[in-house]
Amino acid sequence: MLNELEIIGKNHSKINDIDETVSSGFATRCIHSGITPDPVTGAILTPIYQTATYVQNAVGEHKGYTYSRSANPTVSVLEKKLGELENVATAVCFVTGMAATTALVLALLKSGDHIVCSDVVYGGTVRLLQQVLIKFGVSVSFVDTSIPENVSQAITKNTKLIFIETPANPTLKLSDISAISAISHEHDILVAVDNTFLTAVLQKPFDLGADIVLYSTTKYIDGHNATVGGALLAKNNSITEKFYFIRNAIGSIQSPFDAWLILQGIKTLALRLEQHCINAGIIADYLSQHEQIKQLTYPELQTFPQHALAKLQQSGFGGIITFEVVGGYDNALKVMNAVRLCALAESLGSVETMITHPASMTHSPIPAEQRHALGISDGLIRLSVGLENPEDIIKDIEQALLQCED
Repeated sequence: MLNELEIIGKNHSKINDIDETVSSGFATRCIHSGITPDPVTGAILTPIYQTATYVQNAVGEHKGYTYSRSANPTVSVLEKKLGELENVATAVCFVTGMAATTALVLALLKSGDHIVCSDVVYGGTVRLLQQVLIKFGVSVSFVDTSIPENVSQAITKNTKLIFIETPANPTLKLSDISAISAISHEHDILVAVDNTFLTAVLQKPFDLGADIVLYSTTKYIDGHNATVGGALLAKNNSITEKFYFIRNAIGSIQSPFDAWLILQGIKTLALRLEQHCINAGIIADYLSQHEQIKQLTYPELQTFPQHALAKLQQSGFGGIITFEVVGGYDNALKVMNAVRLCALAESLGSVETMITHPASMTHSPIPAEQRHALGISDGLIRLSVGLENPEDIIKDIEQALLQCED
């Protein structure tokens, strides 16, 4: 029987030669990596293999696929593409980002093990680690990983995983991936990085020493609000096989149609991220000078406390801005309820600009006292800057801010 990595190699042995003979530019790889024309028809797009099962030639003899809970040809192409963008063998794709996070901990941890996790992470991650895994004897310490020494101090004899999210959602606090990886590897502990906010276009955790990269592909990788999905990638193939095993065991594979949509989204990933950064920089500059705005956070600004680290480990500053409105919670709600172009929505990373109230939306699973201690105030607004003309986004925010003067 072929394992999942062998399936990937068997079905994609003739990768498009564009990388070697023409260019290794990232935009080129986003379009061509992992893709070959359909061998039957010559179709330029990967077919959607919308099937549950596969007819086998004989007992124990098949063409690499047996059942779509275990592996699917469309999903395998997406996994190969994501892997090539990160310079590893393959990704393992899941039905949601939280399914990927769940598989990460189920694959690597057992009862009695301990995780060190960034104190500011997606609210769903906190819920999983704090309220679900505790029932199975896995403990977690949430620490401020922006200070590497905190990671060192939090490590115990049972620590098996360091999980960092950088930039952090929603405060954009950064963690030094290289420094944390060095500390962790001294103790023979794996480091996983949630790279959802930047993708491999703007940040390469593997190059900085990380062992595992996690994505909510729902966000920038898809980029069009069309799918939900997640992915795990590892340097070590033995770890990748553990992810495949858990995915098959719990039945959380990405659907073939969603995988096909994500494949189309990735083609413009590099171009989209470049424009997201440009637009966010323009809007951050505007908001930084507005009398109704306080505590604006965007890594490109000199006022950002970790601006130097952002320049060091990132190749761009991303498309997320956070800020508070003068007047706090009440005025924040006025602004978010008054926007017309910006969508009040619980996601990020799409071509549409989206505005979110973390305290009541994405981070509502975190108790208020804990949120406030982390800098997630009740008046904090997260703006995921899209690809509209930035002047139009500014006009929309401007008219919404007028509501604060009533």
